[in-house]
Amino acid sequence: METTAAVLLLDLPPAALAGIDLLSFTTTPRFRGVKDLPAGLHFVFTGSSTAFSVRHGIWFRVQDSHQLTITRWQQPDEVLAIDVNETERLRWRANIGEIWEKGLTPYRQSSANNDELQDPSGDWLQLTSYISDALLGRITQGDADNLHLTSASSATQDLDDIPGLSSAESKIHPEKELRFLPIDLKRTWRPDATGRERTDAAQDRSWALNSLLSDSKDSSGDVILGELQFCFLVLLTLNNWSCLEQWKRLLTLIFTCKSAVPTHPDLFIRAIATLRLQLMHCKDAEGGLIDLADEGGSLLKSLLTRFRKGLESLPRIEEVQDVLDELDDLEAYLRDEHGWQFGGSFVKSGTLDLEDGEQVRMDTMAYDEDDETGEYAPQIVDLSPEQAKLLGVEDATDLRSKLRETTLSTAADGDSDDQSVEDEDDEGEEMGDLDDMDARF
Repeated sequence: METTAAVLLLDLPPAALAGIDLLSFTTTPRFRGVKDLPAGLHFVFTGSSTAFSVRHGIWFRVQDSHQLTITRWQQPDEVLAIDVNETERLRWRANIGEIWEKGLTPYRQSSANNDELQDPSGDWLQLTSYISDALLGRITQGDADNLHLTSASSATQDLDDIPGLSSAESKIHPEKELRFLPIDLKRTWRPDATGRERTDAAQDRSWALNSLLSDSKDSSGDVILGELQFCFLVLLTLNNWSCLEQWKRLLTLIFTCKSAVPTHPDLFIRAIATLRLQLMHCKDAEGGLIDLADEGGSLLKSLLTRFRKGLESLPRIEEVQDVLDELDDLEAYLRDEHGWQFGGSFVKSGTLDLEDGEQVRMDTMAYDEDDETGEYAPQIVDLSPEQAKLLGVEDATDLRSKLRETTLSTAADGDSDDQSVEDEDDEGEEMGDLDDMDARF
């Protein structure tokens, strides 16, 4: 009997959740695994039930058309693990014919039967194109036979501190710590930077991106894109919260850069293309973890709007035209598929269809901040004579003169010690604004 590459999922409990790559299903008593696996990287995952439960996943790579990968659900600990026992492997290989037809589900089948398992998009290869074995080993801290993680796995920075307990007692320790790239969005400047340089680096995080590329010894940026892909797929399959947080950190770092774009245009082009493909699969995420409703995606919308403004302010915009073209494609997708609006021409009101067929008219203030309208709009205030007197002016002409003198005086004091203090205050306000934006999603 001719066999193909297959993965066995043995000893699963009845009606368990099982899946591979973008495919998931409820197991039957006869189910033993998936056959006809194409070459390349795969992610198999399972849970004790399809309801809310801790999910386990294992990365593995198919390198041979007849490769047999064996995973086993260890009931006492409820852990999915790779079975590396060579005797067991040979036994299953010798008896694979007994389960080949009725115990193994094909990875892809024709669409004649709606119950058949299939990958309708064929996007898995592109969604994992930057994930290397070295990256998997670093993040999961495992070797080729132990690339295992769960929905409870977490990076240290995402663990909760509980007040009143010791450091060791206050953290909810996962089965395995995830080793992500170190990204601190609250400190994106060089260690000895002060004043205006720190403020500029907080607004344009290019220094932090370049530092990350240098530390990882990867000028191409594949390590960043690979981690972006890893986090998204583990979020999609295991509902891993820490991966969601790192995915947002990576996107925030990438799309708050400006001066690095002309230096690394290919990195940003590939990052935008990667994000667009990921957003096409956001509907596969459970529990609304990735909300692309126009108002729900506030973080991403703010990042893309800010990124475009940064690019259009560059002195030589032709150097980033290819990046802008890719950004145009992403924004067109979000407009067409999810009704997003960009560029300040936002829909402020419209008709909403309710489930019972009734139509109601709705107004939104969701984009006032971007459009500088509503509570964010500039205000013109007429001063009363008493207020003008407190300012030391008698008429508007005198006021304009004093404001001009104040502005020139501030500029002339730019080299003084007081200016450094003002820069620090400005930096604190700007960092607060950035933190607020980073917290929205």
